[in-house]
Amino acid sequence: MGTLTSADLIAALGAVADSMDENRDALCALDGEIGDGDHGVAMALGFNAARDALSGLAGDAPPTAVLNTAAKAFLSGVGASCGPLYATAMMRAAAAVKSRDDLTTDDGPALIAAMAEGIAHRGKASVGDKTMLDVWHPAAEAAATGGWPAAIEAAEAAAEHTKTMQARMGRAARLGERSLGHIDPGAASAVLVIKALASRLG
Repeated sequence: MGTLTSADLIAALGAVADSMDENRDALCALDGEIGDGDHGVAMALGFNAARDALSGLAGDAPPTAVLNTAAKAFLSGVGASCGPLYATAMMRAAAAVKSRDDLTTDDGPALIAAMAEGIAHRGKASVGDKTMLDVWHPAAEAAATGGWPAAIEAAEAAAEHTKTMQARMGRAARLGERSLGHIDPGAASAVLVIKALASRLG
């Protein structure tokens, strides 16, 4: 068990921003198949806004302040549906580590679970609706017993499994059976978020 500071958490969110920048076009291409084609842009905008906001945060800010600052910046920076979803996810994570000065590498499962709960609460989706929750929920369950490695494995498998689902939420739902055979873009970006967080917090 290693100690993680707020600087580590800020670096982890920065790694997510880097990943969204690197995968922006691929995520937009996935979204173009069943949605508006802007998911990669929205995710990059949100996490870059969070990174920019965190650059001005005091060095001794506790983890809950880091996560709440990132949440507010993400929401302000993104008008797409992922804005309130990830903002709520990070606010739930902030509540989960309230009153903590530092985190440890063992806190990963609790953070993933809190983010999954926030996404479920805000999005009102259920597992099987072909949304990002179809990745966050199994990742949280896997993390509870196997930590970050298990969460990543479960997330990757779950994202691939969204190909077999018919969308029941959002723009993709209008396509009906034509949404089958496509990976949900929100599920794909969720895998990237989890992997980037794990790279710094695992």
